[in-house]
Amino acid sequence: MDRTSGLLAKQGSALRVWMGLVVLLVAALPAMAKVEIDFNPSLDFSQFKTYAYIGGVEHLVMLQLNPELINDRVHRAVQRELTKKGLREVQATENPDLVVRYWANSQVQVNVAATGNWGPYGPYLGTYWGFLYDTMSASSTREGMLVLDLIDAKNKDLAWRLYLVQKIVKVDKDWQKADRDFTKGFESYPPSAKQIAEKKKERANEKPKPEQVQ
Repeated sequence: MDRTSGLLAKQGSALRVWMGLVVLLVAALPAMAKVEIDFNPSLDFSQFKTYAYIGGVEHLVMLQLNPELINDRVHRAVQRELTKKGLREVQATENPDLVVRYWANSQVQVNVAATGNWGPYGPYLGTYWGFLYDTMSASSTREGMLVLDLIDAKNKDLAWRLYLVQKIVKVDKDWQKADRDFTKGFESYPPSAKQIAEKKKERANEKPKPEQVQ
């Protein structure tokens, strides 16, 4: 082997070692949380001026977390983000434009969405809402999923939904990431004209799923 060939061989070997280290490093990184939104593209979101926060759905809380603690933190995140958007919080008895609730599952709670006391508002897992839900719930078999619903109070229909999927075990440490993901998700509220056009096109290609019975 001449000197040039030997040098190229050494460089190739070094490159392979470097690439192997990169692969190992990437594999060692924690899985990225998933943040997704879904919404009704037929709505005029400018009509929503007020909201009422009604908390979490009974029985659908992450087992790793204190329900009262997560309820308070979700409420603060909702207040912060919707205030930025110009919405005002009112009581549920004051005829709000939107009703805000959350629900969640843990790694061991997967097919629980049709249980619990939903009150006057359904789980909204059928029609066009079911497609993204099925995708996100599949991810939650390994991680926890928190869903935030903005419901059109007048029509009792879902208007906008935020999915956060990640592993939340140590609340003080992991909630900081979840809180940043709330902000990231609300960057898409209200949806832009481009997002509305894309959602209308997406739904035009989907056949509505049957609604799940509570």
